[in-house]
Amino acid sequence: MDAALYLIPVTLGDTKYEKVLPSYNLDIIKQIKIFIVENIKSAKRFLAKIDNSHVDDAIFYELNEHTEAKDILNYLDALENGESIGVISEAGCPAVADPGADIVAIAHKKNLKVVPLVGPSAILMAVMSSGFSGQSFAFNGYLPVKNPERSNKLKQLEQRAYKERQTQLFIETPYRNRQMFESILAACKPETKLCIAAGITTDFEFIKTRTVSAWKKTGLPELKKVPAIFLIYF
Repeated sequence: MDAALYLIPVTLGDTKYEKVLPSYNLDIIKQIKIFIVENIKSAKRFLAKIDNSHVDDAIFYELNEHTEAKDILNYLDALENGESIGVISEAGCPAVADPGADIVAIAHKKNLKVVPLVGPSAILMAVMSSGFSGQSFAFNGYLPVKNPERSNKLKQLEQRAYKERQTQLFIETPYRNRQMFESILAACKPETKLCIAAGITTDFEFIKTRTVSAWKKTGLPELKKVPAIFLIYF
């Protein structure tokens, strides 16, 4: 295989890797000995599921929100010398809503080859299953935790959805899913559509689209602190 920075998707939750990752990915992973990862422990756990003998010989560099920019400058030295490196996120696709984007940017500056591998992206799968526009959508990450900042932000996103015909996506820490749900119902118009896509590909998968007024009647199901993506549209 070509020497490159391989962007390696992982499973969402405890989903079996055979369900969401092609065999081609596994062949690539088994040939890589150096990994840049968001969390070493979870990366080792993922790799062990694929090839347990692979973990002991691998070299890991950590890249997350606590990593300083100066610490990653030499992470790609091996790639410059012709050895492939893999990038692994905590869940889903690396470099999407993920600090892995920083190392990809460095690879491009160094004119090094970057190869994205196929795998599950909760963001794209949420858009696919929402019934909302897939022509124009925006991922807004985490919203403010407290009001009135959160309420104001939700109203801004709702306005963009109506004015620009653009699907608005955002997330929340799983244990605060219910608070986010309640904030949306309080801030948005009754006719605004809300999709909740939680636990995508897992045994706890829940995907429903309803108007805000309809959600007020049904309430939010127990998501058991499952990671969720919230989408609003007109």
